[in-house]
Amino acid sequence: MVANGIGVDVGGTFTDVAAWDGRRLITGKTSTTSDQSDGVIAGAGNLVERSDLLLHGTTVATNALLERKGARTALITTDGFADVIEIGRQDRPSLYDSFVDRPDPLVPRERRVTRPEDLSAVDAVAVALLWSFREPENEVAVLDRIAAAHPDLPVSLSSRVAPEFREFERTSTTVLNAYLSPIVGTYLHNLREKARTAGLPEEVLVMRSSGGLMDVDAAIELPAAILLSGPAGGVVASAELGRALGRDRLISFDMGGTSTDVCRIDDGTPETAYQRAIDGYPCLMPSVAVHTVGAGGGSVAWMDPGGALRVGPRSVGAIPGPACYGRGGAEATVSDADLLIGRLSPHLAGDVTLDPSLARAAIARLADVMSLTADATALGVAEIVEAHMERAVRAVSVEQGADPRNAALVAFGGAGGMHATALARRLDMAGVIIPPHAGVFSALGLLLSPPRVDLSLSITGDTPVDVQVTALADRAARQLASETGAAPVEVVTSVDARYRGQSHETTVPYSAGDGRRTLEERFHEAHCARNGFARVGDPIETVTVRAAALGTPVLTWGDLDEVAPVGEPRRTSRVVLTGNGAIEADVWWRPGLAAGAEIVGPAVIEEPEATMWVAEGERAVVHPSGALEVEW
Repeated sequence: MVANGIGVDVGGTFTDVAAWDGRRLITGKTSTTSDQSDGVIAGAGNLVERSDLLLHGTTVATNALLERKGARTALITTDGFADVIEIGRQDRPSLYDSFVDRPDPLVPRERRVTRPEDLSAVDAVAVALLWSFREPENEVAVLDRIAAAHPDLPVSLSSRVAPEFREFERTSTTVLNAYLSPIVGTYLHNLREKARTAGLPEEVLVMRSSGGLMDVDAAIELPAAILLSGPAGGVVASAELGRALGRDRLISFDMGGTSTDVCRIDDGTPETAYQRAIDGYPCLMPSVAVHTVGAGGGSVAWMDPGGALRVGPRSVGAIPGPACYGRGGAEATVSDADLLIGRLSPHLAGDVTLDPSLARAAIARLADVMSLTADATALGVAEIVEAHMERAVRAVSVEQGADPRNAALVAFGGAGGMHATALARRLDMAGVIIPPHAGVFSALGLLLSPPRVDLSLSITGDTPVDVQVTALADRAARQLASETGAAPVEVVTSVDARYRGQSHETTVPYSAGDGRRTLEERFHEAHCARNGFARVGDPIETVTVRAAALGTPVLTWGDLDEVAPVGEPRRTSRVVLTGNGAIEADVWWRPGLAAGAEIVGPAVIEEPEATMWVAEGERAVVHPSGALEVEW
């Protein structure tokens, strides 16, 4: 791996940039553009003159799915199975709401066929034949027939995209991949060309949903693997910071302009999901188990028909942005509320100057409708958005059998630090950690992420598990080397197991040679932690083997310098509104704080890309790494 690189993470409102030149870290921020690549090129070009590698976290695939702007896709499947993606499973997306239904299939009935010769006027093709995970040759034969007639048509084979059993989920994942392939391919091709023209690195790696980097050509062929590319960088960075601080139980909390993403980290490793629904569509691509809610700085505050104050999920985005940005936005948002309360400074928004009068006017319009004062409405907005985020943290902890009281909250993103301690105290968590470079932490996470290949294969026949695991691990290592040129540092393997007769699996770590007894013990323990019980003595069957090959990242946390104060730390003071009234809070400049410095609330701690609120009864201590550790 090269010793320098640029990490660019695109969010709904801002595009964050972090560059490592082999000696020092440089960070920056710019507004997200309608064509994400323009913001990527502008942000990277403004930061450094030269680099060898461009690392990219993108929401292009996610947005294309959410907005239904993917390709006109056809599905070729086994006769009698054309309706699998429409029938789905016998479950409901919302058990008690009869008005909520599954989304329409991405491939309508008239474009589901059984022969390549029946294709017409499509932009992409998904091929998902019965038992293809066991006999991929049949799909390869179909591919050859399509290529002969339509050589430029992108084709996704289920035996390559997701070679796992359960035809509905495998077909859904393959259709997602085909649906996204043209738009992701066009975007990444254009990005690489724009980077070359701008003198930026032509070698581009894209963040996988699983928390590693993949070659741009591999991402073009497997766009379903980058559906959760955006949130993954911050989760990786949180885990790396946790190791540096000696904290192995964390919950990452990324509050940006449009959404908030949370993920549990146990024993220093992010929780990984091997199947999840994205906007209602099952996807078998491994991903960090992020839970997302529509709660960010740009989330709109509004009154529902019952007269209750609500926040989100709709966001004003980068354009026009919150009212205080002065770009024509008129709706009240979380950022407007934070500015009016006093947590956010009008002089701390990079190249943007915030206008308190516009924020107050927007909040006041909402307050008039609700017969409240502007101050009370602003405090209500903050309270409600924190309640939304509390539920998100519960979803990745309490609802999965994990106790949040044993974990610290790693809060980042431009708005994370302003709400983190209130959120953590609601859940009686062990503390809050505000990382250095909090406002661009996900971009830093790209530099800390290794090149990665994820493979899976459902087990068939009587071949021993050890043989299957060894073969898949070797394949993953070879594929990593061929795709990225990176020699694998480690190959992590696991198996999906279940009690005989169960319809769901639990993934447990397993290496060839561990033995059946070890596998069973790990399965019982994991099953009990997740489901509250274990049936020790019942027969266990292994279903799927998994392998992840990882290379060397551009940067490790140990490469970063310890904190070196620059400038005067104490700035001034200002009035901050709280539920108990207005209070005078000290304002501190974070770059000026030395290791060991202690800040006692009420206080506002500002830095170039983010702000933190330390309430009464709380204290923040500067770790040598630059992280702020907050307790109460």
